[in-house]
Amino acid sequence: MSEYFSNVSEKVQNHLKQLSGSVKFIENPEEPLEQLAKVWLEKEELFNEKLEKNEFEPVDTLSADEERGALIMTYSGSLLSIGPAGDDGRKVEYSSVGFRTDVPDGLEQDDAVLEGDIEIDAPVKFKDGPLQQSSPVYKLALVKESLDDEEAEELLAEMTQMLSDEFVEINKTIIQD
Repeated sequence: MSEYFSNVSEKVQNHLKQLSGSVKFIENPEEPLEQLAKVWLEKEELFNEKLEKNEFEPVDTLSADEERGALIMTYSGSLLSIGPAGDDGRKVEYSSVGFRTDVPDGLEQDDAVLEGDIEIDAPVKFKDGPLQQSSPVYKLALVKESLDDEEAEELLAEMTQMLSDEFVEINKTIIQD
């Protein structure tokens, strides 16, 4: 374990160790952590590229009162799209890393209410709905201020779909069909 695993933060390493027991069959089961780290690093690079290209604003905290939407990558490599605040809550989309057997592949809710602020290194918690809590937040970025709510929701949906599709392709490099 060195080429990839040593290149992720200690917090992510610890999370990947926890995940390794819930991962579906991997091509080379002798090196599951190295394989998980490899795909995790590829996902991080892709996530960062797409955020920069679409002018998202990286932040360490999202106040529960913040009006703008956000895109999140968790320690496990899952994606969480938090829509702009509305009268009935926020639209939330969760996309799993795709090879975990202990969580659903995806969830959506149109009226999600945050339990509190969202912070790096802490899970996102919701007051109700199908998604109660995420893995700890690794990266958090706000939609640019110039977008109205409809444009922000469209961008978040596009980004979530595009990143989810590309993450699935990355996963295929270590998961045998």
